[in-house]
Amino acid sequence: MEDLSNAYPVRLPVWWGRRGAAGPHPDLPGITGRFVVMRHPKKFRRLENIFAKIFRAPPELRRPLDDMNSLLWELCNGERTFEEICTILDSTFHERISPVKERTTASLIRMSNLGYIGLLREPFDGVWSIAPGQDPSGELGPPAEKLGLDWAE
Repeated sequence: MEDLSNAYPVRLPVWWGRRGAAGPHPDLPGITGRFVVMRHPKKFRRLENIFAKIFRAPPELRRPLDDMNSLLWELCNGERTFEEICTILDSTFHERISPVKERTTASLIRMSNLGYIGLLREPFDGVWSIAPGQDPSGELGPPAEKLGLDWAE
C-alpha cells in the first residue's frame, strides 16, 4: 500500500451530484452523508457510435458511490489530511470500515487512478472547482429528472 500520510486528497474536476436521504455523517459544513453520483460523457468510436444510435444508448456514464465512498468523496476537499479523513470515517462507520487506513488508502488510490481524486502534499488552493454540478468537459446536459440528483452546494 502507498503511504498517504500528510497527503491532502482533493476532488478533481468531474460532474457530481447527490441523491437520496442523508446517511451517517459527521456534523461538518458541506458534508451531507447522501449518496454521490458522478457523470461522464461517453466517448464512442465510429462503429460504437452507430450501435449507440441504433440502440439509443445513453450519452453518459454514471458512477454511483456507496455510502462510505460517498462520504469519503465529500471529505476530500483538499483542506483535510489523509489522517483527518481516516479519523472522521472511523468515528462515523466504526467497525464497518476497519481497518480504516488500508480501506481508505485503497479507495483513494482507485479514485486517483480513475482521475477523480488528486493527492496533494500541501492544502488545496482552489485552482479548480470542486463543487457539485460542474461539467469540465462541457458535453453534459442537465441530468434526467428521474435520477433525482441534487447538485446544489
